Amino acid sequence: MKHSKNRKDEIYAVAAKLFRKRGYVASTMRDIAELVGIEPSSLYSHIKSKEEILINICSNCANEFDEGMDVILNSNKTNPKKVEALVDLHLDIAYNKPSSVTVFNDEWRHLPEKDLHLFLEKRNAYEANFKSILRDGMHKSEFIEMSESTAFHLIINSVKWIHYYSKKMTQDQLELKRKEIKYFISRGLGLKTN
Repeated sequence: MKHSKNRKDEIYAVAAKLFRKRGYVASTMRDIAELVGIEPSSLYSHIKSKEEILINICSNCANEFDEGMDVILNSNKTNPKKVEALVDLHLDIAYNKPSSVTVFNDEWRHLPEKDLHLFLEKRNAYEANFKSILRDGMHKSEFIEMSESTAFHLIINSVKWIHYYSKKMTQDQLELKRKEIKYFISRGLGLKTN
């Protein structure tokens, strides 16, 4: 059973890299089987379909963001520290799982209808929670007054590109980017910087 789970995890990881490189539509189960080193018929003993792989990758990534958000929301941190923690969450997931994040960001549109609906619900809930932190921070004068939507999208877009360059980036380079991004965001939100 454990061996089967490891094989399944390997298939998901290989598929995520392939989807990142070629896109979901252009990738086939035969391609995945070849990269894993098994016959296509053997692949189906582990995975039912290419859709199942996409659902798993998007779901796992969404769950990781949701769990991180829950921890941050329920912490005693100030709103500026919560925003910093959310930036860290995005950077760490993007750096450590670039293929999954690429699929999560770029290929979710190919999810089957039922799963697409659940995915969008989760994404909208995540965005609402993020905006609630920004709104509370503005209410408490921790951030300057601005559109929550503008602030949210500026923050998300400032971290959204990391997964594209993570292979070329050392841990030290990531830490420098983290510092620069947090400085940029703190200035944009009207925070005092040290």
